[in-house]
Amino acid sequence: MVDIKSFQEKLNLTFENLSLLKQALTHASYINENPNSEIADNERMEFLGDSLLNFIIADLLYYYFPNWSEGRLTEIRISFIRQDKLAEKAMGLNLGEYLLLGKGEEMGGGRSRLNNLANAFEALIAAIYLDRGIEVTRNFIKDCFQKEIQDIQNGHPLINYKAWLQEITQARFKCLPDYETIEAVGPDHDKVFFVSVSIGDIVLAVGSGKNKKTAQVEAAHSAYNKLMEHPELFNMRNSE
Repeated sequence: MVDIKSFQEKLNLTFENLSLLKQALTHASYINENPNSEIADNERMEFLGDSLLNFIIADLLYYYFPNWSEGRLTEIRISFIRQDKLAEKAMGLNLGEYLLLGKGEEMGGGRSRLNNLANAFEALIAAIYLDRGIEVTRNFIKDCFQKEIQDIQNGHPLINYKAWLQEITQARFKCLPDYETIEAVGPDHDKVFFVSVSIGDIVLAVGSGKNKKTAQVEAAHSAYNKLMEHPELFNMRNSE
């Protein structure tokens, strides 16, 4: 059985209602296999935690970077709330070890699955808010993302453009971005690769580089800039 009190100590937080913390760690697969459980799964908490996270990250960025434009603030907020970033934060807490999972989900690697970790991290934020209030929640999120904020202040970029584009296309268009090498120019020892990135049959951007990976990153970066400058493109539809 998962030791909820041990996880509470790891968080360095004291919950008045430990059942809230337990619910945040409870995957739907556990409830499916234990329908008489007194604890619900964490999906409703995930919904609340997602909204709280967006709000508090926006609030922190607004405070730390008073001279930034709306567009720049939006860029960084998106980079903070990507699924892989939230899963990284969950792994930093060893959150996967404390999840309540169904046997099938656990045997399928559910403790290390990115969406399980990211969702549970959001649910944890909701549990902290419901039990301790907004200020404790804000401080928890601030502590979790302090390194990222310091990195930005020191001039280090945070955005993984390929990961961001993949997450956006999955969420908006229910598909993955497609990278295609258009051509390679120059002698074998000094080639330049040109790669396009598309959603369905819609080409978003083209990138170039000394290898295919670099060209893909440049293409994703260009696509990112295009989508940020023209948000109406988020409403486009792939051709059938």
